[in-house]
Amino acid sequence: MLSSFPSRCFRISIFLFRAQKLLSSSSIRPFPNETTSNHNSENPKSQSKTLNFDPNTVAGTLSSYCNDWKRAFEFFNWVETQCDFQHTTETYNRMLDILGKFFEFELSWDLVNRMSRNPVSSPDHTTFRVMFKRYVSAHLVKEAVDTYNRLEDFGLKDETSYCNLIDALCEYKHVVEAQDLIFWNKDLGFVKNTKLFNMILRGWSKMGWWSKCRDFWEEMDKRGVSKDLHSCSIYMDILCKSGKPWKAVKLYKEMKKKGIKLDVVAYNTVIRALGLSEGVDFSIRVFREMKELGCEPNVVSYNTIIKLLCENGRYKDALELLDKMLVRGCAPDVITYHSFFGCLQKPKEILRLFNRMIDSGVRPRMDTYVMLMRKFGRWGFLRPVFIVWKKMEELGCSPNESAYNALIDALIDKGMLDMARKYDEEMLAKGLSPKPRKELWTKLVSDDG
Repeated sequence: MLSSFPSRCFRISIFLFRAQKLLSSSSIRPFPNETTSNHNSENPKSQSKTLNFDPNTVAGTLSSYCNDWKRAFEFFNWVETQCDFQHTTETYNRMLDILGKFFEFELSWDLVNRMSRNPVSSPDHTTFRVMFKRYVSAHLVKEAVDTYNRLEDFGLKDETSYCNLIDALCEYKHVVEAQDLIFWNKDLGFVKNTKLFNMILRGWSKMGWWSKCRDFWEEMDKRGVSKDLHSCSIYMDILCKSGKPWKAVKLYKEMKKKGIKLDVVAYNTVIRALGLSEGVDFSIRVFREMKELGCEPNVVSYNTIIKLLCENGRYKDALELLDKMLVRGCAPDVITYHSFFGCLQKPKEILRLFNRMIDSGVRPRMDTYVMLMRKFGRWGFLRPVFIVWKKMEELGCSPNESAYNALIDALIDKGMLDMARKYDEEMLAKGLSPKPRKELWTKLVSDDG
């Protein structure tokens, strides 16, 4: 739950850090020297020395500053120097992820070198997976490959790191480069690695290049790459997304004839394919079948049925299934609630479900806030927009560009240009890029004129 002890520590860490920043930036000392010792309990600096931070609390606090790398880095150094906290590999990796998001790669390598000098926080595969991800998301493919080639210095140049590199390239739509790497680097010994080929297949799927998906599926056979259950699950998903769910159902029936035992991932894909091609009631039949065959549904299984029900306007059935999830010990996640948010049409119903989600311990993601603010803004309801914005701040979530833009758009639609400009300037101060808006520019020009 959000009111748990780790959550309180998380809020305390933010308070102490902000209080310390205010004191350090002030030219007025809070107390004379002789009285400071008598007020230690009121001095944030002395409190920070006595409070023991755990890695989860530090990582959580860093996450709250994920859209403000300077503030995150100040906290990262503050908790180490002022609170005697010894950073772990996990907290270093979290900081690296934030720095990479803002293209601070030189500073990132400084941190990696700091890590390697400390046996308690030495770099691991996750460290360089973060580096690969941030380089490739910035379309710096050469730098990502160069990073892989440097991993001998850290004893991490192995199959796991190579898979992480390929995965990052596919995740951020550099599939051509990923395919070239596995086709032409035969000396690495990964030429017929099914796992790598599955990543490429999934990469083409993410790009929506369905003909490439089909060609690569056939190329796997030509190169003698064995297809596993995961390969079939990916290809069934491709068939669904490309508008051919009946072909996914056909592949599912072929797998059953061959006696291939499906796992929960494959069943989830089949459930969605049947829902799209034959209707949600057929999906529910397969949902029951998998349970009878001893394959326990997971949260994705429930989410798939709930989404299909919502898309068919069967909200009551969807809510009943949501209640059954809890009874059966399968906790809903944020995606569960997204299915409802995407289809419900009344602000009160959405806010009621939003509060239920938070009260149950499911923490909203940034795209949750953005989705709701955009929806309320389109409908012309400003009060719910600010309710969601306030809740985001209360939960210690730092707004990103999309959140600011959703709020500013809602304000402009209501003609509140002064307040819109205030948030626009706040974005710029944080180093975020606001959308160009003629409404604000026109107002600005008239003010100057």
